[in-house]
Amino acid sequence: MDRLTSTLNSWAPTVLSLLRIVVGLLFLQHGLVKLLGFPMAPPSAPSLFSLIWFAGALEIVGGILLILGLFTRPVAFIVAGEMAFAYFIGHHPRSFFPIQNAGNLAILYCFVFFYLTFAGPGPISLDAQRSRNA
Repeated sequence: MDRLTSTLNSWAPTVLSLLRIVVGLLFLQHGLVKLLGFPMAPPSAPSLFSLIWFAGALEIVGGILLILGLFTRPVAFIVAGEMAFAYFIGHHPRSFFPIQNAGNLAILYCFVFFYLTFAGPGPISLDAQRSRNA
């Protein structure tokens, strides 16, 4: 068992980077749909500078920065807050239970981003590259 634990521990930083990249890609798609209608049309186009427009902008910029692992901790903190607001503004009023109010994804994103705020970007990131060059 110690050998398995040792192997898993040695891979943990790389898997952290993989988690950050995949979550960033998934998050980016929400912003692309909201603002650019890609890869599918949004239910309705948001008005310029509306709450949905700002959410889409945060999702595009935040998603790209998370994919790159650039400014990971502050970006993750900001988008975790966005997802908390999204849950309480958009989902919670529909029902108390996340399974009924379709808020599961917002909660999951919120806590993954909150985790990344503390865990950092992992070794495969521009943040790691910058710290190695500093």
